[in-house]
Amino acid sequence: MLDTLITSRVRRKIIIVYAKYPDYRAHIRGLSVIIKEDVGNVYRELRRLEKDGFLLSAKKNNTKIYSTNRQCPFFKPLQSLVLQSQPFSRSIRSIRPSL
Repeated sequence: MLDTLITSRVRRKIIIVYAKYPDYRAHIRGLSVIIKEDVGNVYRELRRLEKDGFLLSAKKNNTKIYSTNRQCPFFKPLQSLVLQSQPFSRSIRSIRPSL
């Protein structure tokens, strides 16, 4: 279902991570390792999601840390959709978004 609504594979993986784990905070390289995608593509999609209001970013030393914006108007509906379409996983390390 998500693949028809969100056509970008990388964006879909990022949304799945942040919708399933709204308290998760990550920098670009850490997230790219988890979702197994190229850093450049992850960076591009993180910027787009931040611009759209789904993600927030904060500078910590020389690193930009991304987190979920729970105040985003479409966060709850998107989270509900992700949770219904994805199997539950207890740990962020065990994320393997099904595409």
